[in-house]
Order: sequence, then structure tokens, then C-alpha cells
Amino acid sequence: MSKELLEKLKGKKEVYSMWKKGLATWEEYRNVVRVCRDATRKAKAHLELKLAGDVKDNEKGFFKYISSKRKTRENVGPLLNEVGALVMEDTEKAELLNAFFASVFTAKAGPQESQTLEVGEEVWRKKTFPRILVLARIELIFTRSQDRSWRTGEVPEDWRKANVTPVFKKGKKEDPGNYRPVSLTSIPGKVIEQLILGVINKHVEEKKVTGSGQHGFTKGKPCLTNLIAFYDGMTGWVDEGRAVDVVYLDFSKAFDTVSHNILISKLRKCGLDDL
Repeated sequence: MSKELLEKLKGKKEVYSMWKKGLATWEEYRNVVRVCRDATRKAKAHLELKLAGDVKDNEKGFFKYISSKRKTRENVGPLLNEVGALVMEDTEKAELLNAFFASVFTAKAGPQESQTLEVGEEVWRKKTFPRILVLARIELIFTRSQDRSWRTGEVPEDWRKANVTPVFKKGKKEDPGNYRPVSLTSIPGKVIEQLILGVINKHVEEKKVTGSGQHGFTKGKPCLTNLIAFYDGMTGWVDEGRAVDVVYLDFSKAFDTVSHNILISKLRKCGLDDL
């Protein structure tokens, strides 16, 4: 939306208002509409061409634009419960999905019990999401909570609260097992997560914790680079006349069943315990 395009759209509204009052003809209004439509199409084409050209440097922006053009996501439809009956009510569907998501976690996967930090004041409101930070005293309260979290190694209870949204993956939409949970957490928790993520990524990169074959969750190495590397290796062996067998492995609910204790132990072995 350039300044020139915004001015044209504003002019269209003005001409429309004049037409409604009888101060402009229908043809005058239609001509302005055509001009705005052509300018909007050109601006859209320019934006899409720029996104396509800069996809290597701005991959996130490219796919964000693509996602914005998709159809609106539909609500979760009827689900089959454990006895094979269709569940229609929203409350029952939420309880059914919650029971399935909870059943995936194992006893080892639960976080270690910890004392709840007392924040002392209401930092965010209860009935809105993301939780709207109260403007008054926000800097003092957030800094105090963040400092206590760093010193004690504990996460405030409110920061662990989340709105869980089921996202359909594939297969039959009636099967609760074909949905994955996406947690929408509070803004302060997200800020801390980004800080910690930056430290971990820097440490992993400098200490070469992961090998060159790691593509997932690695900056600059998406699934596409993994596919290219795999294809290059396989075709190279085929060209040499070697027999090639490929085995694909998929860890079901891998992220949901990771043991927190084992994960923390592995992080310590990588030298992250002292950071």
C-alpha cells in the first residue's frame, strides 16, 4: 500500500460520496473505480514479484503471504469418540481432543514439579488472549518476574497457561488422532523463550553440537535443502551402479512424548547447564 495508492483509494471514497449526493455522475465514479482497480492489481503484482525474487532472504515473509491467501480455516467438525459415536457439541469435542492430547504424554514426559512464583500483582487479564499486559507498572512487574525466573530457574504459573488449538494434519477429520495441538502462550513467556532460544542456537552453532546432516529446525536449512542433499546422494550412488535401499522412519508424536528429564540431561552433556 504505497502513498500514491492510498490517495487513489481515498479519492474513490470521496467520488462515491459525491455520487450518492448527486454531485458526480455514475460514469465518473466508474472511471475512478477502474483506475483504483488497475493500480491495486499492479501493486499486488509488484509485491508478489518482489516476494518471489527475495524468497531466499525472506522465506518467512513469502510463506506468510501465501498462508494469508488461503481459505479461512474451518472449525473442527464432528469427531468419533471411543465407542464410535459422532460428537457434535463443541464442549464435548473439546473434552475429547483434550483427553487424546493428554493421553499422548507419558509419565516421564511431565515437567518437574516446581514451586509457583508469586507475581504479587495481576499482570494480564484473565478473559482475553493473548493476555493483554496492563500498561501501568508493566515494566517494573515484568522485569521483576523475569529476574526471579532467571534466579530461581522456575517459570511462573501464569506463563505456562495456554490456549490449545487443534490443527488438522491428514486422514479422516472425524479421528481425534489426526489433530495436533498448538499452544498459544502468554506474551511474556514468548519473550523469554526467544531469549533462551537465541542463547541455545548460538551455543549449538559455536560448539558444533549438531552435524551437517541436521536440517530440521536449523537456520538456513529447511526441508528443501534436506531433500536436495538426499537426492544428490542417492543419484550419485545410482550413477556409480551401486544398489540403493531407502528406509523412511517417522516417530509418532515424537515432540509430544519427549521426556523432559532426558532432554535436560542431554542438554547438560552439550554444555548448556552452565549458560
